[in-house]
Amino acid sequence: GGCWHQCCPGRNNTCWAPGARRARCYCDSYCERTGDCCEDYRTACRHAAVGCAVGPWGPWSGCSSRCGVGSKARSRQVTIPPWRGGEPCPDLKQRRGCLGEHPTCGMAK
Repeated sequence: GGCWHQCCPGRNNTCWAPGARRARCYCDSYCERTGDCCEDYRTACRHAAVGCAVGPWGPWSGCSSRCGVGSKARSRQVTIPPWRGGEPCPDLKQRRGCLGEHPTCGMAK
């Protein structure tokens, strides 16, 4: 057994191999926190791991409300996806509040 055949990012309970004394050992990057990595995890996975890389944030969208409280959003793209247990990607979308102030907002109907 061992991790030579698979390495998984994050927490993945299906990413395991038979270990010593019939116990399961894991090949996901979470095993470093739980201490149940296979003996060859570092050699097979960490040295070959590639962490996620993302591009710059795009521009904020316009406010979703012409008058009053609304929200704006922006996003960024993954440039290099995580591989073989590398660091997972950070948030790709952000949202924040805004106040729509279109010139017609103060006009009574």
